[in-house]
Amino acid sequence: MRPGALEQLHRSFGDALQENVLMANFSTMNVGGPSDALLIAHSVNHLTEIVSKLWEISVPFKVLGSGSNLLISDKGVRGVVVINHAHNIKINTQSQPMTVWAESGALMINIGRQLATRGFSGMEWAATIPGTVGGAVYGNAGAFGKETCRNLIKAEVLHRSTGRSDWSCDQLQYSYRASRIKREADEAVILSAWFEIIPRDAKQVKQDVELYRLRRQQTQPPGASMGSVFRNPPHHKAGQLIEAVGLKGKKIGGAVISPQHANFIINEGGAKAKDILDLMTLAYNAVQQEYQIVLIPEIEVIGEWDELPDFLQSSRQTKVVRS
Repeated sequence: MRPGALEQLHRSFGDALQENVLMANFSTMNVGGPSDALLIAHSVNHLTEIVSKLWEISVPFKVLGSGSNLLISDKGVRGVVVINHAHNIKINTQSQPMTVWAESGALMINIGRQLATRGFSGMEWAATIPGTVGGAVYGNAGAFGKETCRNLIKAEVLHRSTGRSDWSCDQLQYSYRASRIKREADEAVILSAWFEIIPRDAKQVKQDVELYRLRRQQTQPPGASMGSVFRNPPHHKAGQLIEAVGLKGKKIGGAVISPQHANFIINEGGAKAKDILDLMTLAYNAVQQEYQIVLIPEIEVIGEWDELPDFLQSSRQTKVVRS
């Protein structure tokens, strides 16, 4: 951060500001060095206030939700990390169509489970997603052939230039595992989202949720991970390609390419971000050399790095707006 920025942050946020917080505690991979400073947002309005103030005083920041799909540097993160704990969820049965509204820090798992309990369908697949609403809207998260954009009606977005407004799916310009905000690194923060739901027998919805849960349990490995490391190339599965080049079970330091699913890297304990980065690079190079297929990372990297391979440069978050 620039000289004097920390003092300015303390004047702006007082005791709410934390310093030198280990980011491994906020990552599903359990890796990551310290952030210069950290703030926690507890509601959409609180998140808006924090972000607006940081823009006003020109201090760089990153907004994070559950910390999934992220690789955080061992050297940590410069600037401010804003942890999004805005997690309210409301079901509206009077609207047409019926909707569920959720703040961007709400876990997708909680939305899926609440809807199942209340007897509403449309988000069963979400009950298996480890990330937040903001992360799902930002990255068009999906599972079992479903994607966020199929259920999303609109999202409330705070943009540095245009302020706070609702964005339609057309404005978000969705593609596979990406949105306009993710692709263009817009200076914008996702605040909340509305999803379409339909009433259905609660018992049947719960059964479908359980089937999705069992399928995930059978196909995806347990343990500390970032989720799927690479996107599936057209007509291929990333995990099958990595397995085919003989890297399933490959270990570097405390990290391993999962013996169960080769598109997952697991922290077996004590892994460093560099271990994970080296495994990703090994898989990327081996698949490209053997099959002339370029794997595109599904995860993103943040923080301070000595060097990143070219294939990860585009996934480096210079302006993190996920929430």
